Amino acid sequence: MKFTAENPAKILIVDDHAIVRYGMGVLLAGANDLTLCGEAENIDEAIKAVQELKPDAAVIDIVLKDENGLDLIRKLRSNGEKLPLLVMSMHNESTHAEKALRAGAQGYIMKEDADEVLVEALRTVLSGKLHVSDGIHEKMLRSYIQGDEEPEQDGIESLTAREKEVFEGVGKGLTSKEIAEKFHLSPRTVEVHRANIKKKLQCDSAAQLLRMAVQWVEGQ
Repeated sequence: MKFTAENPAKILIVDDHAIVRYGMGVLLAGANDLTLCGEAENIDEAIKAVQELKPDAAVIDIVLKDENGLDLIRKLRSNGEKLPLLVMSMHNESTHAEKALRAGAQGYIMKEDADEVLVEALRTVLSGKLHVSDGIHEKMLRSYIQGDEEPEQDGIESLTAREKEVFEGVGKGLTSKEIAEKFHLSPRTVEVHRANIKKKLQCDSAAQLLRMAVQWVEGQ
């Protein structure tokens, strides 16, 4: 279907930051073939909006507070929803883009991309094609050519159930105190779990642990 000023494509924005949703709404207002039809800040709101508003496409932040944008994509696809889904992310690793596309997204762009990239990407996925930010696309091609594989999950599978809970908390940006409160543990116990996780995953630093945890959470 060709969208025009008389028949613009209806776009749903899913992001947990009101200011981001507002900014994208302003951007869409400048494109005569696109129009904002609704907003959502979490998975439940997004699923309801898709069912009630029948958008032509949705822009989804890959991280939604304590939720995962990839989970939303999988749920929409399992519900039989076929609308194009465009993921926005802060993460420029090609593995994140690959996981989003495998989950059912048609596009993956960076939040740091220029404003016109969002409009271009929406028009591309609405036409039935895939769109990936240039930098990510190049990394994906290089990974494919070099035969790189996704990181092994053996280390993560060696974690105990409690360690996985702590690891997930780290990936969601929770502090040790917040993790302790969530799982009714002492901060000291959480630190012990973090140390064990770092040892099992062979992490050299807290930054590396955080990076691995974020990647794991987004891939679930």
